[in-house]
Amino acid sequence: MFDCAPSPSNDHALMQDRSFAAALRLCGQNPVMLDGGLTLLHRRLLGLPVAMLPRAAPPQDLRAQMRAAGLRLTPLILSPEALCRMPRALRLRAPLSFAEIDLTAPEAARCAALHGKWRNQLRAAENSPLRVSDTPLSPDDPLIVRDAAQARARGYANWPPGLTAAFATVAPDQTRVFVAYDRGHPVAQMLFLLHGRRATYHIGYSTREGRSLNAHNLILWRAGCWLSARGFARLDLGMIDPRTPTLNRFKLRAGAAEKQTAGTFLNLG
Repeated sequence: MFDCAPSPSNDHALMQDRSFAAALRLCGQNPVMLDGGLTLLHRRLLGLPVAMLPRAAPPQDLRAQMRAAGLRLTPLILSPEALCRMPRALRLRAPLSFAEIDLTAPEAARCAALHGKWRNQLRAAENSPLRVSDTPLSPDDPLIVRDAAQARARGYANWPPGLTAAFATVAPDQTRVFVAYDRGHPVAQMLFLLHGRRATYHIGYSTREGRSLNAHNLILWRAGCWLSARGFARLDLGMIDPRTPTLNRFKLRAGAAEKQTAGTFLNLG
C-alpha cells in the first residue's frame, strides 16, 4: 500500500520514541504500538476520531495493523519525514521547514558554521559572568509553567504542560535542561529531549537580563557540544514559522540547516 522505507530504530523523531508513548499513557491516552516500534496516535478532529502517524514512514501493512487494532474504518493522517509514494492519499498540507544542526561535524566546523553576528554574541556571553549548568528535568520544574504562560501570551502552540511533566517522569534520563546563571541568579533555560541518536529542543525561557547577555546563544552552543560529545547526530530546533522571523533567524544563524518534511496527507483506507 505504502512505498516508504522505515527509519532505523535508533534514528527516529521525538513523537516516535517509546518514552513519548509512555508519557501519553501517563496522561490517560492510549497510543497504538505498531510492529517495528512505530507509534500511532488517536485524536478527535471536528468531533471525529482519527489516527495519526507523525514524523514516520508508514509501513506497507499499516492498514492491516490498524484493522487488527480495531481501527479499520478510522481516517488516517500521515506526516512522513521524507518524501515517499502514498497511493490513495490526499495532501492536506504542504511540506514544513524545520531547522536542524549536524552534531557529527567537529566542533571547529560547527563553530565556523555560525553566522558572524551569532558567533560574536556567543563570544560576548562566554566572556560575561554567565555560568551554565545542566541536569535532568524534574517534573515540577518551574520552566514548564513559565513556558506555558509564555506560549499563551505569544500565541504559539506547544505540548500541554502535563505531557512535558509526564515525559520527565517516565524518562528523566532523556531530558536535559540547561540553565544560565548570572552571579548565581538563573536568567535563561533551555530544555532538550533525547531520542535515539537525535535530540530536540523543546521549550525555553529567558529573562530580560538573559536576553541582554545572549544567554540562549551560550546555552545552545554548550548543549550542542554536550550532545555531540555523547554521540548524538542531530539536533532538531523546531519548525521555521513565518510568524516568528526573529526566532527563525536565531536558529539558522546557530549553524542549522533548513530541512523539509514530506507534508501532511489524509488516507481513508
